[in-house]
Amino acid sequence: MSRRLRSAINVAAGPTRAVIYVRISQDRTGAHLGVDRQREDCEALAAARGWEVVEVYIDNDLSAYSGKPRKDYRRMLADLELGTATVVIAWHTDRLHRSPTELEEYIDLSQRRGVDTHTCQAGELDLSTSSGRMTARIHGAVARHESEHKAERVARARLQKAKAGKFGGGLRPFGWGMPTGETRKKQLKGTDGEIDVPVLDMTRLVPEEGAALDAGTDMILAGGSVKGWARWLADKGLTSTTGRPITHNAARDLLLRPRNAGIAIYQGEEIGRGLWEPAVSEPKFRAVVAILTDPNRVTTTGSEVKWFGSLIYKCGRPGCTTTVRNTKVGGSGAPSYRCQDNHGGGRNAAVLDAYIQDLIVERLSKPDAVDLLEPAPDGVNAGALQMESETIRRRLTDLAGMFGSGQISMAQFTEGSDAARAQLEGVTAQLARAAVRDPLVGLVGVPDVRAAWEACDLGRQRAVLRSLLDVVLHPPRRGRMPDGGYFDYDAIENRWKR
Repeated sequence: MSRRLRSAINVAAGPTRAVIYVRISQDRTGAHLGVDRQREDCEALAAARGWEVVEVYIDNDLSAYSGKPRKDYRRMLADLELGTATVVIAWHTDRLHRSPTELEEYIDLSQRRGVDTHTCQAGELDLSTSSGRMTARIHGAVARHESEHKAERVARARLQKAKAGKFGGGLRPFGWGMPTGETRKKQLKGTDGEIDVPVLDMTRLVPEEGAALDAGTDMILAGGSVKGWARWLADKGLTSTTGRPITHNAARDLLLRPRNAGIAIYQGEEIGRGLWEPAVSEPKFRAVVAILTDPNRVTTTGSEVKWFGSLIYKCGRPGCTTTVRNTKVGGSGAPSYRCQDNHGGGRNAAVLDAYIQDLIVERLSKPDAVDLLEPAPDGVNAGALQMESETIRRRLTDLAGMFGSGQISMAQFTEGSDAARAQLEGVTAQLARAAVRDPLVGLVGVPDVRAAWEACDLGRQRAVLRSLLDVVLHPPRRGRMPDGGYFDYDAIENRWKR
């Protein structure tokens, strides 16, 4: 249908019914100011032409180029199919489309339903003629080019910023952000009001949070658990930077951040050193990553282990190869260790754990306890490995710089960085071996071994047990023992591993 024929029909039918579509790609303040200005201009155009605006469709803070669904845009198309209006008003053609596929769908609908398109900035689009459709396609191609070019500029700017080791923005990362003493204005979302917020230095460690990251790293390296560290954080009153409790998964994610070791990241890949203070050394960080991402790592499933020897003490029944676990026995419900294959009666868990822990503390209190510490892995030169690691990282940084300045393509950058990272994986694996702590470190050669032992969390204590001692529970004797009690200590076999 030609534009002249549609105009004649509209005049005969009365006031022209129009709809307005407005969209803004990014609304940083949430104040809707961008879409409000578009709407005012569109309403002024409708008033000047004598059109009746029957609906306004708004997609705020949503890019047409991103490919994400635009709810109100799709609603507008559905309404136009039903004949809601014969005119669409937009501030500019790029507010409607930046996708050729979307444009072709819109052209098809406009031709079928006799819809005219008018814009405040680009005038009218006559989609009923081949020249008008060509103009619309040219506008769409130009808008698409602008979007792609902007995306490339933003990507390069972010890469340059990451390569320089600068903070990428967003929420304050746990561990960093000391107040500088200065403030800046921040607009309150949804209002015109402003407040003063402190300016933070993202290169400086927050002392208590940095110390917590270091403590958590040491706990894992000494055989502790992520759950144990999460409890430790809660006991210290430390929360996330949004004020929420740090859950098990959040605690694990914190320990796995390359930022902890001062390593800069771009799109999930390491590209060099950051400009901030590291919370832990790189070897320690690499070791934690190796431990927490090990597919063979034993983690607790179901209910959390709450007893010292559960699943570690071994059953001593002839032919049995299973461990024992804590359970309830008798009407009193006293905690007890029983064989997982249900061999015989249980052992009082509290008495047995206290006895084994006393043995460990006694052994670690002896003058020769320092001889129990394991030496560093043979053939591992941590200094040389660290230098090799730095060389590879500089190569990654240089590649990122060449890509950021346009000297190499994305394909060349990807190929070179993949090769460098493959070399880096081997080096970091060896560094991790050198950094894993003996769980006995900090428990020998100290003035009060008992106090040091009681200060350890359950995960650390269980790691010491696994490393130092095999406990085998043989069938106990019945009745009263020579010491007057009913617990048969002679049925406990202790095999020292060191």
